[in-house]
Amino acid sequence: MKYSYIKPRKKSLFTPEMQLVAVFFGITLFMLLSTYLFLLYKDYRFSQDKIDIINAREETIEEIKLIESKILFIQDQEALSESIFTKNTVLKDSMTNMFDLVPQRITLSEAQLLEDGLILYGITPSKDVYNFMLQAPLRSIFHRTYSSFYPAENGWLRFMSTNFVDKEEETIPVVQEDETNDEDEEEEVEYEE
Repeated sequence: MKYSYIKPRKKSLFTPEMQLVAVFFGITLFMLLSTYLFLLYKDYRFSQDKIDIINAREETIEEIKLIESKILFIQDQEALSESIFTKNTVLKDSMTNMFDLVPQRITLSEAQLLEDGLILYGITPSKDVYNFMLQAPLRSIFHRTYSSFYPAENGWLRFMSTNFVDKEEETIPVVQEDETNDEDEEEEVEYEE
């Protein structure tokens, strides 16, 4: 028996409305999944960048320490070179002044410069010329001066003058603390009767 004049249609589970809903759900799931994967990738890149930055920071710190040690070395070398330059300048001036002290009648044959003294070898016409013209200025410069003479072939005297500067020791003042007498403290104790 037929109750309808039209031919029955096949009914399917995937109607156009259901297909539309399924497409929307599919697009939504795809977007959620792609967003999740994107965030995972960004998190991984962030972790890698963080590790790279930490490593770069450690390398930079090591390079800074190396550069600082090089700077200290260069500063030490600069101070040393300045000290040597100053000592050389002082030595040059001292040598010039020393040779200016030597009178024309006295001839120096050798001069040895020590750390704390000076040794001079030379020829003088007499002890008096040496004593008055060279010994006196040397005594004003050096703390200890020793001279020895021996005759030369031409009648003059050869001399060797050894001169030393005493190094001054730096004294450190000693502060003495007041000592308390323990016996006095014991006498101040009161006794009850």
